[in-house]
Amino acid sequence: MAAPLKAGILTVSDKGYQGQRADASGPAARDFLVSLGMAVEKYAVVPDEKDAIIERLSAWAGELDLIVTSGGTGLGPRDVTPEATLAVVERVAPGLAEAMRAGGSRTNPLAVLSRGVAGVRGRCLIINLPGSPKAVRESLEVLRPILPHALGVLRGEVGEHPGG
Repeated sequence: MAAPLKAGILTVSDKGYQGQRADASGPAARDFLVSLGMAVEKYAVVPDEKDAIIERLSAWAGELDLIVTSGGTGLGPRDVTPEATLAVVERVAPGLAEAMRAGGSRTNPLAVLSRGVAGVRGRCLIINLPGSPKAVRESLEVLRPILPHALGVLRGEVGEHPGG
């Protein structure tokens, strides 16, 4: 029997880091990941600073199967989560971000403004999510049928794609 999947949640928010705003997106991600049977082993809030994001993602990637980030994916000048993630991942997985934007745009046309990315470092999948709890839930819901298979492939537990 395979070991439980280990996940981490990294919220990127200047106000959250400074204690000026409670993090609501991290708990939304936690609820979803736990519903998939994952053990959420890491959680942190960091400022919208590229180096802080890179440092945390790099440190966690060797220990976890999945890291989701929340926040810092918009068009604002301090939104640097995608750039930090791209500095960490070894391979991109563009279809995941495309699916989340397409799914989100069904209920909110502004979802296409998210610049979130997804990719792999070692055997860890890293996915950028928007910063609102609603968008976190909607984005992860789009990925519900995909995540178990993707993580199984990364762990070497799945060799064939369903139907092929």
